[in-house]
Amino acid sequence: MDTQFDPRSAWRVALLLLVFMMINFVDKIVVGMLAVPIMNELKITPAQFGVIGSSFFWLFSLGGIAGGFLANRIAARWVLLAMAIAWAACQIPLAFSASVAVFVTARMVLGLTEGPAYPVAIHAAYKWFPPAKRILPVSLFGAGAAFGLLLAGVGVPLISQHWGWRANFSLLFVSGLVWAAVWLKFGKEGAIDDAPAAGAVRERVPYRVLLTDPTVLASMLMLFVSYWAIVLIFTWLPAYFQLGLGYDAATAGRLFALAIAIGIPASLTVSFAVQRLMARGISSRAARGWSAAACQVVGGVMFMCLVVPGLTLVAREAAIVCVIAFGAFSYTMSPAILDEVTPGAQRGAMLAIANSVASIAGIVAPILTGRLVGVGHGASGYEQGFLLCGALLVAGSVVGAIFVNPARTLERLRGSARAGSGRARLSGEQA
Repeated sequence: MDTQFDPRSAWRVALLLLVFMMINFVDKIVVGMLAVPIMNELKITPAQFGVIGSSFFWLFSLGGIAGGFLANRIAARWVLLAMAIAWAACQIPLAFSASVAVFVTARMVLGLTEGPAYPVAIHAAYKWFPPAKRILPVSLFGAGAAFGLLLAGVGVPLISQHWGWRANFSLLFVSGLVWAAVWLKFGKEGAIDDAPAAGAVRERVPYRVLLTDPTVLASMLMLFVSYWAIVLIFTWLPAYFQLGLGYDAATAGRLFALAIAIGIPASLTVSFAVQRLMARGISSRAARGWSAAACQVVGGVMFMCLVVPGLTLVAREAAIVCVIAFGAFSYTMSPAILDEVTPGAQRGAMLAIANSVASIAGIVAPILTGRLVGVGHGASGYEQGFLLCGALLVAGSVVGAIFVNPARTLERLRGSARAGSGRARLSGEQA
C-alpha cells in the first residue's frame, strides 16, 4: 500500500483539511467568545444563552450520521465542498439579526451541516495516508481545532473592538467561501483504501455487530466525555475569564488564547509519541486506548482542581492548559481505534455515528452549565460545571481503559464476517 502513498499530495490535502477544521471550530466557538455582548444586546439570561449555545447541537447528530453515510457513497471531496458553502451561508443571518429565534435557527442549521465535518475530514485523509501514518494528520486536525480556538481567542475581541461583534460573522462568511474555492481547485480524492490494511476486516459487518462491540462502545464513551470538555471550553470558558474572574474582553481573549497556544504542542507531542509506539509494535490497546484514557484522567483532575479556593491566576491557567492539551485526547485517538476495527466501506458511517453520539454532550453541557452559572455567584457556577465535566472525564476514561481492546474486537468481527459469508454461500447453493 505504501506504493500508493504520495506524501506531497497527501500533505497538501491534509493542510487544506487543517484549515477546514480551523474554520469549523471558529464557527463553533465564536458565539461563546461573544457571550457577553450577545447577552447584553439581546437582553437574555445565562440560561437562555445556554440554549443558544446548545442549539448548535440539536441537529448535529442527524447531520453527522447522514453525512457519514453519504461519504460512503459520494466522493468526500464533494461532501466537504457542500459543507463549506453551507457554513458560509449560515453566517449571514447572524451578522444582521437581533432575534433570539433567528440565532437559534441559524445555529441549528449550522450544526446540521457541521455534524459530518470531523468524521468526513478524517475519512478523506485516510484515503491519502496508509494506516501506519494516520495518527499524525488526524492529530493535526485536532490541532486545527485548537488553532481555530487560538485564532478566535485573539481575533474575535479585536474584530469586535474595531468593527463590532457582528463583523465576526461576516468574516466567517468570506472565509468559508474562500476555502471552498481553494478546495474546488486543489482538493482531490485519495485511493489508499483500494488496498486494505493487512489484518483489517475486509467484508462488511452488520452495524448491529459493530455498534454492540465493547471496544466500539467504550471508544464512543471516551469520545462523548471528550466532547463534553470541548463544548464546555468553547461555550463557557471565555465567559468564565470575563464574568467569573472579572477580566475585560481583550484580556479574557488573551488568557484563552495563551492556554490553547501552550496546549497545542503538548497534545501534538503525545500524538507523535503514540505513533512511534505503534511503529515499534506496541499494541493499539496500550498505545491508543490507555494513552487516551490516561491523558483524559489528567485533564479531568485538572478541571476539578478549578474549584479549589484561593487558586492564583497562574495556577488556574496551568490547569486549563492541561485540560486543553489532554482532556479531549479521544478526539484524536477514538477515530483511529474505530478505523482499526471497521471495514473500509463502512468507515465513513461509523466515524460519523460515533461523532454524532458524542455530540449529544454538546446539547446537554451548555444548558446544564448555563443553569449552574445562573444559580451560582461569580466564578462558582462556572467551576461547578467544570467539576462535573472533570468527573465525567475521569469516569468515562477509566471505563474506556478497561474495555477498549482492538485486537479482541478484530478477531470477533472477522469471525462474524466469515459466518456471514458462509451463510450467503449456503443460501446461494440452496437456491
